[in-house]
Amino acid sequence: MFGLGPATKVYLAVGATDLRKGFDGLYGLTREALGLDPLSGHLALFCNRQRNRIKILFWDGSGLWVCARRLEKGRYSWPSPREAAAACVTLSHEEFSLLIGGLDLSQIRRKNWYRKVA
Repeated sequence: MFGLGPATKVYLAVGATDLRKGFDGLYGLTREALGLDPLSGHLALFCNRQRNRIKILFWDGSGLWVCARRLEKGRYSWPSPREAAAACVTLSHEEFSLLIGGLDLSQIRRKNWYRKVA
């Protein structure tokens, strides 16, 4: 599909989105509702009301990508507008991978990884 570099950020649009929107509709939502530049090379994620489908808008330098995914069983863990203070949430690359895999991010506990210095 596409590679994510360390500078690529992942933005998640809070709440439900009408996923009948295509390139232009998602471009407008990214620009107006999220306040992001769609041509920045960052990912913008959108989810439907049933939380079983997502769409990703991504600029690769020469054109826009719109990728769609549907879960056959289960639902995506997606923040509602009352749970989040802002219109969009930033995800780490690891959280993005877990979300795409259908795992519930609210049930995952992050561990502190470090080395002990003697």
